[in-house]
Amino acid sequence: MPFAGPLDKPGPATPSPLAPMPLHAPAMARPKSSTFDKTKVVAENRRARFDYFIEETFEAGIALSGTEVKSLRFGEGSITESYAEVRGNECWLINANIPEFSHGNRFNHEPKRPRKLLLHAREIEKFVGAVERKGMTLVPLSVYFNSRGRAKVELALAKGKQTHDKRQTIKERDWQRDKQRLLRERG
Repeated sequence: MPFAGPLDKPGPATPSPLAPMPLHAPAMARPKSSTFDKTKVVAENRRARFDYFIEETFEAGIALSGTEVKSLRFGEGSITESYAEVRGNECWLINANIPEFSHGNRFNHEPKRPRKLLLHAREIEKFVGAVERKGMTLVPLSVYFNSRGRAKVELALAKGKQTHDKRQTIKERDWQRDKQRLLRERG
């Protein structure tokens, strides 16, 4: 039997020095969690869950100036009267109130200016289809900071409730409250 050295073993072919190398590793999509990573909730739109049927929720980044971020970190901000709309290929948060920063100077921001929401193009196309065809609304549910310190908006595709639907929601909520009270008294 002849001597088999390390060069005689069959193995993986070495790439040619002239072969093109990939510029980056293949992209792996991070799985979406069902709940968002909310470490500090700044503003919440509790009325939206009463006025609308929430179909689907999305997490969107928000483009802010420096003084707006500082105001939000101090816990100031309101989204009770705000909504989102798609203009062109961009999504905007309208009528959200982030008050001026108390220690800001002449470069302070305008409190109710439209703010751009950062979303994937596919999500924006989905919004356009739902709003135009199905008559749905884009409602912000909360503004919060995630674990990486980024300001995010929880956005919902929602359908408006009618008065009888709201009455039914109140009945269900009252029944759940009474049921909990009865269980506490018995147990």
